[in-house]
Amino acid sequence: MVEIKTPEQIAKMREAGLVVAAIHAATREAAVPGASTKDLDEVARKVLAEHGAKSNFLGYGGFPATICTSVNEVVVHGIPDEKTVLKDGDIISIDCGAIIDGWHGDAAYTAFVGSGHAPELVELSRVTEESMWAGIAAMKQGNRLVDISKSIEGYIRRQPRPATGKYGIIEDYGGHGIGSEMHMDPHLLNYVTRKRGKGIKLVPGVCLAIEPMVSLGTAQTEVLADDWTVITTDGTWSSHWEHSIALTEDGPLVLTAVDGGKAKLAEYGITAAPDPLG
Repeated sequence: MVEIKTPEQIAKMREAGLVVAAIHAATREAAVPGASTKDLDEVARKVLAEHGAKSNFLGYGGFPATICTSVNEVVVHGIPDEKTVLKDGDIISIDCGAIIDGWHGDAAYTAFVGSGHAPELVELSRVTEESMWAGIAAMKQGNRLVDISKSIEGYIRRQPRPATGKYGIIEDYGGHGIGSEMHMDPHLLNYVTRKRGKGIKLVPGVCLAIEPMVSLGTAQTEVLADDWTVITTDGTWSSHWEHSIALTEDGPLVLTAVDGGKAKLAEYGITAAPDPLG
């Protein structure tokens, strides 16, 4: 069953989403050469406390931290620690969430540490982020879940190939429903497969976390001995972008974007739904 939210519940999710946006802003500023990933986790904890919010990552399935810090070839679920110190030229994907009055927000972004990054890394992050927005733009009444998957994959496949030969759309992880829990039905693939069919019809009240993960090589991953850290099997670096979105009677609202998605959706000719928090 897919949870359908009321406008009041979406407003609560918007509150949680803005806390996530605040964590993104604070950790992005702190992701500098010499900082450890544990330092970034401490920054996130402070933001949560300042907003009276709870972490939906800490303790989830035994996860020991407030955020996921995935550096370079780590795709997702990297565990913050003192030993992982950021270096000039690294890229890091930070995934985090927040809970307000039982309602969840969840989003991720890729940041560049220091300077001098190879053009293919800059393009990797751009392609991943823009594929997310293409998916968000497909979240409209009358569409089905597969239309989001098709838009994400289609955008990536239309881009010029990187020097490494191809973009790998990670197959083992994808988007999901979100609301009274962080991970809910439906599971959202970032590519199209006939085995999954068309998926649910998108109606007002559906809330999804749309999160493409793309590498500079393989689509395959493996999990390290800590049972959390996911890396590409060929060691190529990867990017991860995510937003939580609510479909309303007035269109999509990007719950974890400061402006509700207004600016980016306008590029697709879409008017973002009004912000319930004003």
